[in-house]
Amino acid sequence: MQFLVYILAYPFIWLISILPFRLLYAFSDGIYIIIYNLLGYRKKVVQDNLRLVFPDKPESEINDITQKFYHHFCDMMVEAIKSLTISEKSMRKRFKFANVELLNDLEKQNRSIILMCGHYGSWEWIFILQKFVTHKGYAVYSRLGNKYFDNMVKGIRAKWDSTLITTKETVPTLKRSKVKGDLTISGFVSDQTPLVSRAFHWNEFMGIKVPIHTGAEMLAKRLDMSVVFFRVKRLKRGYYETTFELLAQNPNDFPDYEITDIFTKKLEKQIREAPQYYLWTHRRWKHRDKVPEKYQ
Repeated sequence: MQFLVYILAYPFIWLISILPFRLLYAFSDGIYIIIYNLLGYRKKVVQDNLRLVFPDKPESEINDITQKFYHHFCDMMVEAIKSLTISEKSMRKRFKFANVELLNDLEKQNRSIILMCGHYGSWEWIFILQKFVTHKGYAVYSRLGNKYFDNMVKGIRAKWDSTLITTKETVPTLKRSKVKGDLTISGFVSDQTPLVSRAFHWNEFMGIKVPIHTGAEMLAKRLDMSVVFFRVKRLKRGYYETTFELLAQNPNDFPDYEITDIFTKKLEKQIREAPQYYLWTHRRWKHRDKVPEKYQ
């Protein structure tokens, strides 16, 4: 059944991917009408999240942010599909790096790198970064339920010399690279919600106390990897610029969870500047009523 779904869907996906950008974004506008106006996909979750973290904003502004978010959300979906056939020339033109020399300097110092980001702006096209560094690239992801689509996504990333690894594969993979003396650069989307039973750290995010994912920081300390935050800015439709910020060159010099807290504050600042580009459909604050007594 998985293969049948794949072979039926793949031609449609491929046809979307070869559309010129003008038509691609026209298609995105059509998806917006379906998802936002007709289906109202997770609209209540989005607006509840916005009201929660922006209690002082009037309802008119909440609605405006919501609409802008869904337009961007649909653009991200078609841009992910476009990754299937987009050329390197086009990727370089549309996803630029303001200060990639920061990573190059860490490379000269023989430092492997952990990149931390949130679900903000665009993280689909960051893989073109491999054309600017010599580190072996990894990205931590959740395996797709359909193995054929999973292999397709892996193939897209491999085109840019990046390898997708699951959470379980992360530690052994990076340990082997360290033993071999390979320099690696590994991307973590670090604003996911951990299970309460596995939450080691709680702190405020957008003014609300929640469990915070600490995996990237703990791995950086375990394997002595420098930690860098990458901030994606949307310049205009289909064009992005990433700026890198060094969080910790030597992570073991920092108390536990301080690097994670620094990252969280930087992400929060980015969201407050332009909230429409954050992924409001996920229930980031669902555990806010389960704060352990010692963190209250």
